Amino acid sequence: MYYKLLYNITFSFLLIVAFSLGACQGETASSSQKDKTDNAAAPKVAQQKNTQTTASKKSKTVLFFGDSLSAGYGIEKKQAFPALIQNKIDSLGMDYKVVNAGLSGETTAGGLRRVDWVLKQPIDVFILELGGNDGLRGVNTEETYRNLKGIIEKVKAKYPECTLVLAGMEAPPNMGNDFTSKFRDNFKRLAKEYDLPFIPFLLEKVAGQKALNLPDGIHPTAQGHKLVASTVWEYLQEVL
Repeated sequence: MYYKLLYNITFSFLLIVAFSLGACQGETASSSQKDKTDNAAAPKVAQQKNTQTTASKKSKTVLFFGDSLSAGYGIEKKQAFPALIQNKIDSLGMDYKVVNAGLSGETTAGGLRRVDWVLKQPIDVFILELGGNDGLRGVNTEETYRNLKGIIEKVKAKYPECTLVLAGMEAPPNMGNDFTSKFRDNFKRLAKEYDLPFIPFLLEKVAGQKALNLPDGIHPTAQGHKLVASTVWEYLQEVL
């Protein structure tokens, strides 16, 4: 009787130990499996974070705000000087995206009305190319000055850190010496007043050259736009 009782107690004890060991082993295996799963997931999480970080980096924006000259009237848009500037930027591996906000027929008054809509997107460099149509239409030079000044003020108020580049224009000589002189001085005056990088004449080496302009004698050909792009780049590269 005594030996039988001792046998039962011993057997029960062994069963308890066996179950305990089995549970520990199962728990250890589960922990090990969890560690493996966590370790396998870690690179994926890191990769996702890196992807998100890369995606969050945005190219800086260069915006051309102008008329038919920027828009590339009479040629394909890819041949217009803003597109050629993008090609130049890309060839140098620079992280800038060019936006062409040129609109054929735009005057400085129209630009002043339109600029708020354009400024809805972040802009790092703003090239102001307007005034040509004012000159052709004989708009009062003081009005042209006030409109350009208004555009500059709006850009600076919206994006204080934005670099603003002013492109100068010339009025046709048939408007008379007094008008053409005052028209030209508007751009110099604004560039000095706001201390802006200044392109004295956008159509340098192109204006008046029959072979470089369309039959209207006003808008550059694709070859003419290459020279305009070269002129713009001479000044733009200094601020990028």
